[in-house]
Amino acid sequence: MSGHSKWSTIKRKKAAQDAKRGKIFTKLIKEITVAARQGGGDIDGNPRLRLAVDNAKSANMPMDNIERAIKKATGEVEGANYLELTYEGYGPGGVAVLVECVTDNKNRTVAEVRHSFSKYGGSLGENGSVAWMFDRKGVITLPVQGKTEDDIMELVLDAGAEDILSEDDYFEITSAIEDFENVRKALIEGGLEIENASLQWIAKNTVEVNGETTEKLIKMIDSLEDNDDVQNVYSNAEFTDVE
Repeated sequence: MSGHSKWSTIKRKKAAQDAKRGKIFTKLIKEITVAARQGGGDIDGNPRLRLAVDNAKSANMPMDNIERAIKKATGEVEGANYLELTYEGYGPGGVAVLVECVTDNKNRTVAEVRHSFSKYGGSLGENGSVAWMFDRKGVITLPVQGKTEDDIMELVLDAGAEDILSEDDYFEITSAIEDFENVRKALIEGGLEIENASLQWIAKNTVEVNGETTEKLIKMIDSLEDNDDVQNVYSNAEFTDVE
């Protein structure tokens, strides 16, 4: 199992834990709110909002919560004014780290993100310091649902899928941004249930980490992801000693 797949498995398990304690709802509501504020509250006319709503439904978020978030974004009811921010820096072992945030208080967020970096031996950098090490890709995760990797490949290859990661109980499909919606539609039309679909930062090259560096890096990323202002954390680490 590759370092990337190990970290994908860790993130997936953590997302499941977050969902159990409701933390994932906070992040999903923020994404719905930002998407609706930027592109309007019409799901059919706003692809980002449609994607956010689909992910919220997959996480079993009640429709009342979804509709309330959209109304707050469009001004029908009072709500917070969120900003989207991305922070860049280096973690233990010189690993590049990108942190995507949605916040109503920029000063609070940058202070807390900086604290998470420094506490575990990392350092917050300037804009552009590590972003060049990543490519923006579409990433879709779905349960196996009795399908083989060949079955999935047959469905999505012509739609533009670039790579398929296969694990015991799920598949992760990567595509270029311009092919992302076509791949998603191909899976839906194939009758498959999508667990999550999103645009993510994927490292162009990875840095191997192990031992104490692995422990510190995972603790740093956990600290960041436990922050309600943090939506996503990406790194170019390849974990060589994580089961």
